[in-house]
Amino acid sequence: MAGFSHVALVEYEQEYCDCLKRNRPSWNVMCMDVRAFDGTPYCGHIDLLAGGVPCPPFSIAGKQLGNDDERDMFPQMLRLVGEINPRAVMIENVRGFLGSTFDGYRRSIFDRLNGMGYNLHVSLLNASDYGVPQLRPRAIIVGIRHDLFDSFEFPQKRDISGVTVGETLYDLMVARGRKQAGAWRDRANRIAPTLVGGSKKHGGPDLGPTRARQAWAELGIDGRGVASEAPEQGFDGMPRLTPRMLARLQGFPDSWDFGSKKTAACRMIGNAFPPPVAKAVGLQIKRALNSDLPLDLAV
Repeated sequence: MAGFSHVALVEYEQEYCDCLKRNRPSWNVMCMDVRAFDGTPYCGHIDLLAGGVPCPPFSIAGKQLGNDDERDMFPQMLRLVGEINPRAVMIENVRGFLGSTFDGYRRSIFDRLNGMGYNLHVSLLNASDYGVPQLRPRAIIVGIRHDLFDSFEFPQKRDISGVTVGETLYDLMVARGRKQAGAWRDRANRIAPTLVGGSKKHGGPDLGPTRARQAWAELGIDGRGVASEAPEQGFDGMPRLTPRMLARLQGFPDSWDFGSKKTAACRMIGNAFPPPVAKAVGLQIKRALNSDLPLDLAV
């Protein structure tokens, strides 16, 4: 969406690989453990290395074991930066990564990236500032190689005061003729709580723990599960969201096909980096990499 062409995509879960190939058949999707991926053949040929390093080691919802967690993939990200030597690096993680608990580990990561030749820019971006009707703060690290003129700036916030859950999902809520959806839209007049994807260690799809479900209930949504279809014409009560609704709240286009399995779809959607935020950051990286050109000629 920001104009980059994908040379290679590495994904571990087979269902997620299938989803990527189903939606973008031309993409070079490598379904494998990133620890087995060799970046050296790509050295000197890549503008941007981007990755969403797994968040459980740093999430406040977990034990926050950081580099003591077997799921910590920052070492692999650093390895790939060294092997590929891209012009720019973008790493995404949860807000907890910026907390004082990880000051030492975070400093060691930044020192490694600086030592490999990158100027770093770090910020906490909220999805609701970039057109996504959801409270979703994420830590973003952008590195620009030292031999390039570094003009990178994080994207400006957008005014989306009129974007609410009700307005975003109204047409999907009335898709089967439900007449009470107007009142629901007026009630759901705020942005959504953070969507959660869960993991294989937990049960079926829902909208999070008790506190999160209470926040969804204030919007008139039943967060105890996910529905297969929109509420029918005579439905009375709090509706559940469908995977398509969740995807729209995450900023995915309606054309994106997540398959027919609710649990897998909800995990893919809930664990994703919202596309509008990724696009906003990606455009700024592209401009920085083309900083010797006028912005209207940058490609």
